[in-house]
Amino acid sequence: MFNLILFGPPGSGKGTQSEKIIEKFGLFHLSTGDLLRSQISFQTPLGLEAKKIMDRGHLVPDEVVVGMISTALDENSQAKGFLFDGFPRTAAQAESLDKLLEFKQQSIAVMLALDVSEPELIKRLLKRGETSGRSDDTNEEIIAARVAEYKNKTEAVADYYRQTNKVVMIAGEGTVEDIFERLSNEIKSRL
Repeated sequence: MFNLILFGPPGSGKGTQSEKIIEKFGLFHLSTGDLLRSQISFQTPLGLEAKKIMDRGHLVPDEVVVGMISTALDENSQAKGFLFDGFPRTAAQAESLDKLLEFKQQSIAVMLALDVSEPELIKRLLKRGETSGRSDDTNEEIIAARVAEYKNKTEAVADYYRQTNKVVMIAGEGTVEDIFERLSNEIKSRL
């Protein structure tokens, strides 16, 4: 079982590269946003609990999200591995994920972190905002705040995985194909 975290700030190309990685390596895409929507639509106990919390305007607690991930891992046990998307976002979530995977006799093989300069992130997000319909991609100040939020909170996840030498920085600038080749080479070296 090969478990991978694709990591990077908003606009780093995670979505584009995730699709290519899943197609090439046959990993199961584990998106916490998709999991939440699915559990809510199927009205599972975890989904109903998450909906109540979200309806009050609160974030879904880590233990609920980890429970959903556990279910997804069990339901897709035939998968070659998993690409984690949108989780973990904090060091506490990374620790919870590691404990869950250890319980299932698995682990994170590597965190591939896309390294993109802030001016390039802003340029990409503004360009995406022209067609995405996402209002948070059209305002340079909001984009800068999102990047700062990522640096302040989410980079602690990379620091957590650095303790076990699982972080590989990948140059995230250049063509989509060049970036994908760099990612693929790192994955192939671990399979």
